[in-house]
Amino acid sequence: MSTNFQTLEFAWAKPADHAANAGEHPARHPVIVVGAGPVGLSAAIDLAQQGVPVVLLDDDNKLSQGSRAICFAKRTLEIFDRLHCGDAMVDKGVSWNTGRVFFQEGEVYRFDLLPETGHHRPAFINLQQYYVEGYLCERAQALPNLDLRWQNKVVALTQNEDAVTLTVETPDGSYTLQADYVIAADGVRSPVRHMLGLESKGRVFKDRFLIADVTMKADFPVERWFWFDPPFHRNQSVLLHSQPDNVWRIDFQLGWDADPVAEKAPERVIPRVKALLGENVEFELEWVSVYTFSCARMEQFRHGRVLFAGDAAHLVSPFGARGANSGVQDAENLAWKLRLVLNGEAPAALLDTYASERQYATDENIRHSTRATDFITPKSAISKLFRDAVLKLSKEHAFARKLVNSGRLSTPATYRESALNTPDRDGFTNAMCAGAPCADAPLMQDGRATWFLSHIGDRFGGVYFSDGRPLAADTLSALRALTHGALPVRPLVIVPQGARLDGVDGITVLEDVQGLLAQRFDARDGTFYLLRPDQHVCARWRSLDLRDVNDALARATCKELETA
Repeated sequence: MSTNFQTLEFAWAKPADHAANAGEHPARHPVIVVGAGPVGLSAAIDLAQQGVPVVLLDDDNKLSQGSRAICFAKRTLEIFDRLHCGDAMVDKGVSWNTGRVFFQEGEVYRFDLLPETGHHRPAFINLQQYYVEGYLCERAQALPNLDLRWQNKVVALTQNEDAVTLTVETPDGSYTLQADYVIAADGVRSPVRHMLGLESKGRVFKDRFLIADVTMKADFPVERWFWFDPPFHRNQSVLLHSQPDNVWRIDFQLGWDADPVAEKAPERVIPRVKALLGENVEFELEWVSVYTFSCARMEQFRHGRVLFAGDAAHLVSPFGARGANSGVQDAENLAWKLRLVLNGEAPAALLDTYASERQYATDENIRHSTRATDFITPKSAISKLFRDAVLKLSKEHAFARKLVNSGRLSTPATYRESALNTPDRDGFTNAMCAGAPCADAPLMQDGRATWFLSHIGDRFGGVYFSDGRPLAADTLSALRALTHGALPVRPLVIVPQGARLDGVDGITVLEDVQGLLAQRFDARDGTFYLLRPDQHVCARWRSLDLRDVNDALARATCKELETA
């Protein structure tokens, strides 16, 4: 029997260290995460899987109410795969790759977000946030070194050079905790941010939108439909999306002068929905909300031993599905760096690169989000004239479609300027440059179908491409040495379909059954990629040299390492 995540409540349980301290000697933990939404849960699970004990605090005893975030992108699904809950989400979610754009009475064009084959995950799934949190909670509860504490509200936080001290309020009184590091994933209003006297700055968009999640049985295809100035909602925009359980998300643009309270009343919402669906379509309102949005971010995501992630650090408009997706990617970027620092394998300066890389990604998301909002809600007659002309042209002319912006949908950032990257020395022509997230591809292992991304992550990885001939002795020696360095690297050897390598015991050999991995990585015999624990590229060469690898590892961890 499946769990009803909308009504699920978690029982209060008194932590062992609640009664054990009276404030003089508070229990100390390596990491405390504040906020058990998708971002906080992802960060806590990732750390726990990498062997770091984590305490996760949340001030509530239930999951998010209403659908909230519903669009989860391919890259986020790949992260959820690594957290061992991707299958449950994809099985429950509504997978889609296609979008359609309408202007006034007709369709102007459609697009495919994943036009090529050979990927494990779809471009997007639609799945209510309470399901995402529910599956993450189930995974968190299965990890023995992750202590998830409900109804534990952080009411005070201070830090010094040595530790962070938190005062936590519970149904059975307050207690004190200490942590080496705190991850603040406590949402857009972030109490932790306010406790430290920090703020998030940006731009408020003067417009209001109505979300109406309705339950109905409809014949609409599983696609993203976006209307500009439709006949049923003149001079405004509308977005339609399918969700599981026969729920459909409808976003209506209302305008800045709309009353946010009055517009949530059923007598206002139902006529709008009927105008879209037709008078004879039966439906029920499941969740209604009116929102005004901002694009904003903190100036710095790291403040001493407190690191901010998700909406606590940055905020974007919902068009483009960049909020929850970018937050989960924050968590992945941070977890491996925090683990290395805690284990003494990297200096604390590595955490500064979490801030710089994710601030870069946030700026990219804010640019896309701002441009989408300006296109959807033009602020002048000239802007509206330009937008409408672009939409009319896009029906017949491909060049105009590149200018249409109904929300550039979430894609992961490539950290091109990251200090952790080793610049290319050799010639490559593909997109898998240093800082890029790795592309997936279908492979075979011992006669069984598998996927490339399932073999990398959590630790540094080395991918050697072979033409299938026996490996040279020095190459095999170098691959074996990777596993015994000061910072171990997990080696993989990629061979063409049908090739067999002898004498490589202890090294994983994978067949590139369709040649897609070599194609996507612009690889030939001898090409070697060094991959970060978050599945981003940090270096690549046309031949394997241990000195190059060790230098790149030193750069990727902000630390000098001994060469082999």
